[in-house]
Amino acid sequence: MIVDVHAHLWGTRPEPDKKRILQAVEQFGVDKVMISTLNGYVPSQEEVEHDNQLTWGFMKEQPDLIKGYCYLNPRNPEALSELRTCVEDRGFCGVKLWTSTFCDDPLVNPIAEQCIRYDIPILIHCFYKAVDQLPYETLGQNVANLARRYPEARLLMAHIGANCVRELRPVKNCPNVCADFSGSINHADDLTYAVKILGADRVLFGTDMPDIDFAISYSQVLEADLTNAQKAQIFGGNAQKLFKL
Repeated sequence: MIVDVHAHLWGTRPEPDKKRILQAVEQFGVDKVMISTLNGYVPSQEEVEHDNQLTWGFMKEQPDLIKGYCYLNPRNPEALSELRTCVEDRGFCGVKLWTSTFCDDPLVNPIAEQCIRYDIPILIHCFYKAVDQLPYETLGQNVANLARRYPEARLLMAHIGANCVRELRPVKNCPNVCADFSGSINHADDLTYAVKILGADRVLFGTDMPDIDFAISYSQVLEADLTNAQKAQIFGGNAQKLFKL
């Protein structure tokens, strides 16, 4: 099984993005794709609702393939209401937090608590940059803080933090944190390092499609110095457990 836990539509170009995702699915035999629709770094409630509507539309077009994350800005007072709509009325599979606030900001607490009640994961953008770090761009320590605050929460740290040596260490001893390596690996041994730090059961396959070509992440797993059993966990087994597919 192949499950891509990290793909996107962009709110300004959903149709071309859908086409590229579906082409990759057909070419590589992908079983499930988890998507969120994004737009601005700090979106208004109207923008969030528009983006989640696009995600829902793709889910309805491809019900056996596409699962949706509810994209939220915790700064919006209507965030919990939007979460309820997405999960209870539309069947979304999780929450996506991007760059509107650090994931350990108290504003996230009500969202984390509701996700625990819904028993759904939270996908958290986590990306260290040497330059041009965004003002509220989450790092590994922020993820660890949230994980320890809510040990019942199921957290998926995106991009292995972009710098896996720096960002995975804070979450090493947080068993409720998994990580995907979408759109971030710069060195051939980053994936094997992530497995060494977290274990093969806490690393998930993701691509960051459509901006990142599916084949890049796919080949990184195939070429990694891992056992076939570990690769099977990463490609889909861990996602099956995390999302209860």
